[in-house]
Amino acid sequence: MECNQTRNQESCNCSYEPCSRKGICCECVTYHLRSRELPACCFPSSAERTYDRSFEHFARLVTARRV
Repeated sequence: MECNQTRNQESCNCSYEPCSRKGICCECVTYHLRSRELPACCFPSSAERTYDRSFEHFARLVTARRV
């Protein structure tokens, strides 16, 4: 399968500029799940900028109907 990195980057809201996984979704998801986190694209931009990508933070956002 060919990676669509350029197209993926168009919708990537990751604000961590030196990230080497931008647009390489399979690597990004694998990386974050290993740390019990979700990737930036699962969060609204305001929540993503906190860099708290934990499952718990996501659950709080769901409960508050922000996701």
